[in-house]
Amino acid sequence: MTRSVTILGSTGSIGTQALDIVRRNRDRFKVIGLSAQGGNVTLLAEQAREFGVRTVAIADERAAQAFRALLLEDVTVLSGPEAATHLADRGADVILNGITGSVGLMPTLAAINSGSVLALANKESLVVGGPLVKAAAMPGQIVPVDSEHAAIAQCLRAGNRHEVRRLVITASGGPFRGWTREQMEGVTPQQALAHPTWNMGRMVTTNSATLVNKGLEVIEAHLLFDIPFPAIEVVVHPQSVVHSMVEFWDGSTIAQASPPSMLIPIALGLNWPARVPGAGPACDWSTASSWSFEPLHNLAFPAIALARLVGETGGTAPAVFNAANETAVEAFHDGLLPFTGILDTVHRVVQIHLDQKHTEPGSDFVPTVGATVHDVLQAEGWARAQARSLIDR
Repeated sequence: MTRSVTILGSTGSIGTQALDIVRRNRDRFKVIGLSAQGGNVTLLAEQAREFGVRTVAIADERAAQAFRALLLEDVTVLSGPEAATHLADRGADVILNGITGSVGLMPTLAAINSGSVLALANKESLVVGGPLVKAAAMPGQIVPVDSEHAAIAQCLRAGNRHEVRRLVITASGGPFRGWTREQMEGVTPQQALAHPTWNMGRMVTTNSATLVNKGLEVIEAHLLFDIPFPAIEVVVHPQSVVHSMVEFWDGSTIAQASPPSMLIPIALGLNWPARVPGAGPACDWSTASSWSFEPLHNLAFPAIALARLVGETGGTAPAVFNAANETAVEAFHDGLLPFTGILDTVHRVVQIHLDQKHTEPGSDFVPTVGATVHDVLQAEGWARAQARSLIDR
């Protein structure tokens, strides 16, 4: 049976690879909706034409006008900041959220509320939305698309949940593996974007260089699989072939391995729990190769320890962590912060937020419980303002 698919963030890295999966499996998938920010309307129009899509969402109003001028077909165009949310609200058999950043939260909630299976590549929406997203989702409704969490989901099928001793999330170590903090102080944006094994967008690639991305993945793993933080470990694996592992209580460790590519986890997200034949490349066992694993150096890369802190704190702390980081990363690329200043800024904003627990609510007070979407959005706005204030100083 053909599955209807809506792809949020169709012109980005995840979206274009998802469409490649669909292109090679038209008997399995039918794309009924696409969304994009609007930075590449020409590509978006080409995608809509190729796949016969009749509903497109574009966040940028001017880009939406340009898109309309490119298409003569009868295509419904949703435009504005909430366009992707409105598209997700229409539902599909599977909605792939490949949007980057916490702006993906509302589309995530809309996809869940529509009853669709949510193939989640937008980890930020789960991290910042946390209990809100989990409370809204039915069991099995969220299928992880991050390669690490897709790997864990596959490994978990080898045993029962109560038999799990720990999850082991692998990290490439990024372009600065083995560097000291002092060596990283002069890192340029070009160096930060030169990832050794993965080709990703600017935000995710920078987050991989600071290991913030891995910190977000630790929180995501806790939320997705209900595994306590002390039982989630990060290990550096430079080759990025083993995408993650699950250790069971009898001492067995089950690993998922494939060459560094997002095609397999994307295909699993679209077709879970069944596999898509020939989705991505397989390991070449006829060629000699070596895989290495090494411990994480927390002093040089404090992002994961900070992520564990905000994850265990819960409430709006993860939203503050993520929003401050997004603001600091943009400042780094604008030449307003050194590379090491990204985590320094995030740490300071998080500390200010946590210290509010001991103060009386005032005009700048942000709720730390995070019971509603409004609380999360308020915390994000506060964190971005705090980060900008620290950067300006």
